[in-house]
This record gives sequence, structure tokens and C-alpha cells, in this order.
Amino acid sequence: MPAGGLGNLVETEPFPAAAHRELGNTQLRKNLRHATHTIRDKRLRVVGELPDWEELRDAGSAIKNSAMFNLEERLLQFEKNFSARGGVVHWARDADEANTIVRDLIRETGSTEVVKVKSMATQEIGLNEYLETQGIEAFETDLAELIVQLGHDKPSHILVPAIHKNRTEVRDIFLSQMEDVDPELTDEPAKLAEAARKHLRAKFLSAKVAISGANFALADTGTLGVVESEGNGRMCLTLPETLITVMGIEKVLPHSDDIEVMMQLLPRSSTGERMNPYTSMWTGVTEDDGPQNVHIVLLDNGRSRVLSDSFGRSALNCIRCSACMNVCPVYERTGGHAYGSTYPGPIGAILSPLMTGIEVEENNSLPYASSLCGACYDACPVKINIPEILVHLRGEDVDSKRGKHKLPTQMDLLMKGGSWALGRGKNMKLVEKALPLGRLASGRDKKIKKLPGIAAGWTQSRDIPAPPSQSFRDWWSEEKESK
Repeated sequence: MPAGGLGNLVETEPFPAAAHRELGNTQLRKNLRHATHTIRDKRLRVVGELPDWEELRDAGSAIKNSAMFNLEERLLQFEKNFSARGGVVHWARDADEANTIVRDLIRETGSTEVVKVKSMATQEIGLNEYLETQGIEAFETDLAELIVQLGHDKPSHILVPAIHKNRTEVRDIFLSQMEDVDPELTDEPAKLAEAARKHLRAKFLSAKVAISGANFALADTGTLGVVESEGNGRMCLTLPETLITVMGIEKVLPHSDDIEVMMQLLPRSSTGERMNPYTSMWTGVTEDDGPQNVHIVLLDNGRSRVLSDSFGRSALNCIRCSACMNVCPVYERTGGHAYGSTYPGPIGAILSPLMTGIEVEENNSLPYASSLCGACYDACPVKINIPEILVHLRGEDVDSKRGKHKLPTQMDLLMKGGSWALGRGKNMKLVEKALPLGRLASGRDKKIKKLPGIAAGWTQSRDIPAPPSQSFRDWWSEEKESK
């Protein structure tokens, strides 16, 4: 089995405990509901305009499956074409190697400051925190990432990292953390954007090094692409002398023509837009135009482990649109912080444990962070069957714990009991004889409010109606006899 991923991929506490704490934050829940429903409604409108949306989803799924099936070949093809055009390719097995490579590249330039385009990969490896320990300051330039950074917070959403903050909270962060901010700043969105623009402009013009992620890499041309909505990416990708891209190996696409499909799926699924405002593409180095020192760090960090899982490997098809999060009833109520990892929501509930291994104790509760309603699968533009993978990982979790206990666990006993009861009609009839005991346990209000052992988790947040006085089987027998 390939090595598991390192960095910001694990829970700091079990999901149930973290979720219970986050549920108590009523302002967070209000912010999340407003934001996710707004994005969800916009997406439904623009998706509904396309008569071939389902065919596009099929095409996107096929493209990603093809890329993953021949991943090594596609990566080597990309390396050859990117290098031929003046770019330098670095390979990183894990977060530690990637951080070290980026640090050394920055030090070669003599810089102690870098500007950054929003990047999930650099969040995953904890690059900002690592660079700080090395005397290098990284400035996030995406508005939401800037809010999170200035607020000493963590992202809560793949697409909108500060989705858990409202505009009044953003204003307060700016007033307390920006030295050059107008003390009379209001929470008007235009004023907040103006304050951020003014704060970042000097960084754009002075930075010699930029760090980016990538939405895709084209194997047949060696081209990289970044899509964003604010123009900060364009500034970072064109002004500095050195450009360092950190990209997960799963982002490679086989052909240039694949962009036609992905650029219809991604904007509609992520921001509910027909077309992305800024799409930047570059192929190595162009003389006298843009950065002249161009690097890419191709990051594994557990992705080979995911690829080796025949059930879970389709999680690598994710294009980071966040559509699954915006329809998830669990995410809407808990927010991203409850998931611990850089990757929250339904996709994070499968991707994080797949990358680290389900046996990593901090992540083994994530596959249970779902009602299995299937909304995430319906919304996914590349048809990742998240519910199916969640069930697979739950099975893996149970199997990984089985050998740790000399005696059967409560779950083992419950499953064996259920198998016996449901295995034969006679057994079930015998179990139904205990229905009166259940009615006694329900009390006067005819509700069972507390169960012992592992079943206590069920009654912790819900009541069980008292069982009927008569089973359906007995009722049916009496009805037949009366006729």
C-alpha cells in the first residue's frame, strides 16, 4: 500500500464531537444556510439552461477516468512538454518534500515575501505555516483567503473559504488587522473589496515570487491553468519574476480539447456562472513576457494510495467545484471546521480518509458524517458516487477495528443478532414476542428516549416511537383467520 498523506488532512478531534460544538454556533449556521442556498439556487438556474447537462457530466467523468487510468503516462507526458518550454518540474512524495522544495526555490531568489493565489494543495501541505518557520512570509491575495488569514482562522469551504463569516465580521477583521485601513470602514461589500484591493496592491507590485495552485494541467501541451473570479490570480501569474505552482498529480488532463468540457462544468457547478471571469493559462516560459523562472511541484501526498483503492479512486476525479458541499444537509449545519481537514464536506469525508488511510484514528469517523441522502452524487459534475464510497469506507473502518479486539464488540453482536433475526421468519416471529417489553420501556409518553451501550448514540439526538402493541405478522394472521 502506498504511503498515506501528511499535513492538514486529519481531524484534530472526532467528527461527532466537533460537529456538536459547531452546531451550537447559531450565527455560523445562519451564515452557512444563506451562502449555500444562494450558490445552490444560482447553480440550478444556469445548469437548467443546458439541455445536454447530463451528457456533459458523462463526458467529464469519462475524461477524469481516462486520466486516472493512465496517470503515470500522462504525468510523464506533461513533464516532457512543460520542460521543453522552459519550465522546471519537481516531484514530491509528501507534504514535507513539497514544502522543502518550495522553500529552497524561494531562497534561491533571495526573497522573504511571496504572494499566493488560492491553492488547496498548499493548504493541504501547510505551506504558509511552514514558510513562516523559515522566515518567509506568504500573503494570500484571494479575498476570502485574505479574510481567513487576517482572522487567524481556517478555511471552511473549498470555493468560499470565509463562507462562515458575514460582512460585519469581515469589517471587524479588517479594522483590527489592516494597518492602512480607513477607521470609518463600513460593512458595505464594495467598501470591503476596496479596502482589500488597496491593501494588496503594493504586494502585487513589489513581489518577486508568486505561488499558485492549478485547476488543470494539459498533458499533450504542458499547459497549466488557473480559474478565479477576482483578477488577483492574473496579477500573481504575470507580474513576479518567479512562479512556483504546487499541484496534486490528479489534476492532469489528457488532451487540450478536454478543457471545452471542464470549462462548462466547473463555473456552473462552483459559482453558478456561465463563464469564469478570469481563466489564466501558461505553458512554460515565454521570453520577455511574464515570469521567467517557472516551476511546478507535482504532489503525491497520499494520492497514489487513493488510486490503489478500486472503490475509492474516483474521488481523485474531483474538480474542486464544491457543489456537493452546497447541497449537503450535514455540511450546511456544521460548517467546514468540523471536518478538520483542508477538504471538508462530502468530498472531504471520503478524500481525507482515503489519502491518510482509514486506520488513522483521527479520520475514521469522517465516513459517518453523512445521511447518505445522495444529493452530493446528483450535484457532482463528474459523477463521483460519494455515497457508495462512504459505505465502502465504513466497511473498511469496521474491518480495520475487528482485529484490535479479542472479544466481539457491541457492533459485532448487534450485527450478528440482526442477521439471526432477519435470516428466518421463525426467528423474526420470536423477536416480535418482545414487543410488549418495548412498550413498557417507552413510558407514558410512548417514546423511548434512552437506550444503553452503542445504541445510546441514536437516542442522544432523537426519540424512538413506542413499538406497536401487535406486529404486522400477527395482525395479518388474525385477519386471514377472521375471513
